[in-house]
Amino acid sequence: QSHGRTKMGEGGTQPVRLYVKGVVQGYKRGLRNQYVTTSLVKIQGVDDTAATSFYLGKRIAYVYKAHTDQKGTKFRVIWGRVMRAHGTNGVVRAKFRRNLPPSAIGGPVRVMLYPSRV
Repeated sequence: QSHGRTKMGEGGTQPVRLYVKGVVQGYKRGLRNQYVTTSLVKIQGVDDTAATSFYLGKRIAYVYKAHTDQKGTKFRVIWGRVMRAHGTNGVVRAKFRRNLPPSAIGGPVRVMLYPSRV
């Protein structure tokens, strides 16, 4: 059993990525108001509303690096969840346990492939 790794020719093994990449595009907003409790995330490879339906309810992790160690690591994570589609181009609305900081805009997120609804 390979324990989360796949064969890669003769050389060795390569880790399997168990998430889909996404980018934080900003906050949900109108012309004059922005609602920081809801973030807009563009998921890689998702280009229409129909394709977003698979990701509804999936967990999202925003991983960032802080200056000080906590629990033996400088990496921290803010967890969130895909709530619904936003528009017709594959953008989704996500809510995070703590609102994402403005420095997260343009930054990467991991869209996990669980919980499964299949």
